[in-house]
Amino acid sequence: MSNHHLDLKTINNNLALANAQDIVAWANQEFNKNLVMSTSFGIQAAVMLHLVTLVIPNIPVIWIDTGYLPKETYIFAHELTERLNLNLKVYQSDLSPARMEAIHGTLWENKDLESLNLYDRIRKVEPMQRALKELNAKAWLAGLRQNQTEFRQQLSYVNKQGNQYKILPILRWSSKDIYEYLTKYDLPYHPYFDQGYVSVGDWHSSRPLTMDDGDERDTRFHGIKQECGLHLPTTNEEAQSLDSSQL
Repeated sequence: MSNHHLDLKTINNNLALANAQDIVAWANQEFNKNLVMSTSFGIQAAVMLHLVTLVIPNIPVIWIDTGYLPKETYIFAHELTERLNLNLKVYQSDLSPARMEAIHGTLWENKDLESLNLYDRIRKVEPMQRALKELNAKAWLAGLRQNQTEFRQQLSYVNKQGNQYKILPILRWSSKDIYEYLTKYDLPYHPYFDQGYVSVGDWHSSRPLTMDDGDERDTRFHGIKQECGLHLPTTNEEAQSLDSSQL
């Protein structure tokens, strides 16, 4: 069966009643060696990492290390990698944090969309595009959920993004489903959860949830944006312009 021109409508209809493991198994059968997954080692990362590696133990796991993650994230990542024996592939920007700050300044302090988007292109999107290319990925599994952002509410289990298919096995899971899975398998969650964080990324752009927040994602990127750019649509032209030499 060709991986290049999937009938997404039919596939999503067929998967409508499938559980998360079934969707992972379908992706493995469809894409095999050209399938990867991504993780941010965020609050609930253990769920996807455990769920996917139960079905595909040696799947390449892409981690985009921005160089600005909290110390606790690096420790959490180390512990989960050991426990689940992950085939971890770490990618970083060609521009070191110090070099980026020298040229562009501390972009996150500007608190405007243009600066935050540039930061995300340099530190996250370009390394991810490189990872997908180097690992010859035709599809990637990600742990997005519908109840996280407006953009994610429109997604299906199987989507096309740029040159890849993106497969979202836990798309329809609730926070309760996540909690029950973590409990069932005695999996750890990120230590920041106990400090009131519902989402965690870079140390400078994440904070705990407060009574004033209308949405969980308001705790990220100063409430200015909800997506870091990794999961937004990219055209071939956009992907090519993300070459690190352009940044």
